[in-house]
Amino acid sequence: MNDLVAHNASLADELSDAVMRVLNSGWYILGREVKAFEEAFAAYCGVPFAIGVANGTDALELALAGVGVGRGDRVALVANAGGYGTSAVNALGAVGVYVDVDLDTQLIDASALDRVLAGADIRAVIVTHLYGRLADMAELMAVADRHGVKVVEDCAQAHGASRDNRRAGSFGHVAAFSFYPTKNLGALGDAGAVVTGDAAIAERVGRLRQYGWDRKYHMTLAPARNSRLDEVQAAVLSVKLPHVDAWNARRIALASFYAEAITHPKVALPAVDGTSYVAHLYVVRTTDRDDLAAHLRAEGVPCEVHYPYPDHRQPAAGDRYAGVSLPTTEQLCAEVLTLPCYPEMSDADAEHVAAAVNRWGA
Repeated sequence: MNDLVAHNASLADELSDAVMRVLNSGWYILGREVKAFEEAFAAYCGVPFAIGVANGTDALELALAGVGVGRGDRVALVANAGGYGTSAVNALGAVGVYVDVDLDTQLIDASALDRVLAGADIRAVIVTHLYGRLADMAELMAVADRHGVKVVEDCAQAHGASRDNRRAGSFGHVAAFSFYPTKNLGALGDAGAVVTGDAAIAERVGRLRQYGWDRKYHMTLAPARNSRLDEVQAAVLSVKLPHVDAWNARRIALASFYAEAITHPKVALPAVDGTSYVAHLYVVRTTDRDDLAAHLRAEGVPCEVHYPYPDHRQPAAGDRYAGVSLPTTEQLCAEVLTLPCYPEMSDADAEHVAAAVNRWGA
């Protein structure tokens, strides 16, 4: 589904120089490389502040804590995004309140969110830009503002996605990013960041990522943790950041090709609408997913399911959400299938994928 060897080989000399620069510095945690990347990434997102952390799930947790979410608070979120938001909510001792999604965009449904916020005491909402598609933040911010609820953007799959010259991460009160190696901007291991335009949130998150210290060994904030972006990953990300828009353009081009080339009547395709969809994943839908997946694998086409299990039906939840019904979420989890779509993919490979889909059942 990705070619990380080729992806990183294209920048091998720059990456090697960056790693050696860190090794030779003798400073490996929260040093000059982290500061330089934080400044560059904040500027890229169009916000004043970025705080590097250890991974994307920590970023979500710390973003929630940054807007005051704590034990017992309710957080609205979707249940079709792999469980990462749920993990962050649970880590804080907060309570997830699930909101159904729109069938076409597969993103949080604004009308459903409005109903949930009107009917429960919600502290924050996580808006997940799933598969690289930027949610309609103007509409969602209006809903959240009407109910006095903080908005946390989950941008783990949407680096560089934009609408009206504003990038993902610049709309909500705070946003979380993952730099897992397969992301549109990926490190050479786990890494993440919180971005915000609010100085108070930035200061709070900066302390929460390092034990809640206001000075060394002096803990003044909770719930804090040790979640620091290391110097090597920051240096790697600084090398890669200038290339994100070009990588995204290639992803969009591949998605646009699929949109024209795949014509199977049983396969529903995602909309490709400019830079608001940066094609982190190209996810189709069909009511006979298992058969299509088996066909594709037999044709030499890798495919995955992102994501097969809705959060409210995960075994770890027990019967806590037994009475919760999210019909669109549950339908999508039974139908979605991800096709290969990554910057190093050749035109010939994309043609092979499209032809294989079209041959299904022939």
